[in-house]
Amino acid sequence: MNKILIIEDEEAIADLQKDYLEINDFQVTIENDGAKGLEEALRTDYDLVILDLMLPGMDGYEICKNIRSEKDIPIIIVSAKKDDIDKVRGLGLGADDYMTKPFSPSELVARVKAHLARYERLVSSTQRQNDMVEVRGIKIDKTARRVYVDGEEKVFTTKEFDLLTFLAENPNRVFTKDELFREIWDMESIGDIATVTVHIKKIREKIEDDTSKPQYIETIWGVGYRFKL
Repeated sequence: MNKILIIEDEEAIADLQKDYLEINDFQVTIENDGAKGLEEALRTDYDLVILDLMLPGMDGYEICKNIRSEKDIPIIIVSAKKDDIDKVRGLGLGADDYMTKPFSPSELVARVKAHLARYERLVSSTQRQNDMVEVRGIKIDKTARRVYVDGEEKVFTTKEFDLLTFLAENPNRVFTKDELFREIWDMESIGDIATVTVHIKKIREKIEDDTSKPQYIETIWGVGYRFKL
């Protein structure tokens, strides 16, 4: 259940907002004092703040600025101030929306839902884990195209990275040099399979402790290469 904080000194308005939000399955807390509202906003994990501008103790602009410096949750300003300059100032301090009183409680609920949905999509996209391939001491970050060997990052060229990733994602399978060339370079080898040999050599220099006794990329003489698990 999403938690909403209302910072509003007009109790009748705050109670009406609370009623409509609770009907729509939100958990709501009300603070009528500006300073106490800011303290509550920073102390507790709320999903969204509904903020009046004209408050005792501390005005809404200062509250908005302080919340935004600490948290990136949605902030909706609700105010009787109708001038564009007030809207510009509020939005400029980090508010996500500005509603002018009076307004329909159902419109407030709709805006709350919209901002929460947008915020949750944003958080989901930023928290999505990178696509990783991990084999023993090797970690391949496919999303960031970075390779770590025993925790140390190694620099790979584009084709070295593609070749290592392909082999690691298809372990214990033997690939001929022709197959690897077609897969990574997307063309027929045309007698240029030495390119694969050179790239395997460079990769081994970066991932193997002893290139003469490779622990990852194994040469299958007369056939090709295999990535060992």
